[in-house]
Amino acid sequence: MKNSTAFVLLAGGKSERMGVAKGLLKYKQTFWILEQLNRISKTSITNVFIGLGYNYQYYFDAIPWFEDAVTNFVDFLGLHIKISINKHPQFGTFSTLQTVLKELDLNGSVLLNPIDNPILNPKELQEIINTDNTVVIPNFKGKNGHPIKMDFNFWQQLLTLDKTNATSRLDLQIKKINPTKISKVEVLDSTILRNLNSKKDWILFLNETN
Repeated sequence: MKNSTAFVLLAGGKSERMGVAKGLLKYKQTFWILEQLNRISKTSITNVFIGLGYNYQYYFDAIPWFEDAVTNFVDFLGLHIKISINKHPQFGTFSTLQTVLKELDLNGSVLLNPIDNPILNPKELQEIINTDNTVVIPNFKGKNGHPIKMDFNFWQQLLTLDKTNATSRLDLQIKKINPTKISKVEVLDSTILRNLNSKKDWILFLNETN
């Protein structure tokens, strides 16, 4: 089953509080970023674009095919993976998002998730994929989380923003949208609210999932 929606996974930060690139944390005999890809592979998504930045060389050393994916799509778990390198990661997550979006040859929607937000269960993730609007956001007990789905026209507008401007943030751009253009998908998976920023966060998460 194929889908015109592409998945964008952002892993370009410094990971200073974690002490190691978050995507390279060990999770059940694999790397966390590969586990995230495994979760995506359980849905109708076929194309995944990964944005790297500060720690890209560590990713290349740990997962050699990542370097190949910079120039060509690489197949992994039935997914077609392409990697973009943000050469100016000091401008933050939004600049990594722009780096990836600029390289997309796509006229469909994009589903966005940072590496430190665990991807929710396949059934509810597929529900988000299947929902159409300008922006689609999962909601758990009144709180919004990730991943966020953006239609073509919306994510194209993001490319016009100056990455050095303080207002160039996804949350602020979403607030500008007419509320009728935003769909909230009620989910039962609290994972959408998790943010694995520190070693303490990671250990707690491992203890809950193992």
